[in-house]
Amino acid sequence: MEPDTEKITIRISQRHLRALDFLVEIDDFPSRSEAIRSAIRDLIYARLELVVDRMKKFEHAEQSLAAIKTYEEKYLKK
Repeated sequence: MEPDTEKITIRISQRHLRALDFLVEIDDFPSRSEAIRSAIRDLIYARLELVVDRMKKFEHAEQSLAAIKTYEEKYLKK
């Protein structure tokens, strides 16, 4: 285990615990902890990708709004 790890306590439903134990039993996970660490890594990478994509879209939208304002000021002077 990595030296910079921290122990946490979680509560999960019996249904999820049974499914986790099943995966540990039939998959390559040596323990519940390793299966949970793997799931958290997968979640973090997937969510980070989603969040970064959303931020890029937001930045693009902000740039578009700024461009619209510039065009309005330039071409629609009243």
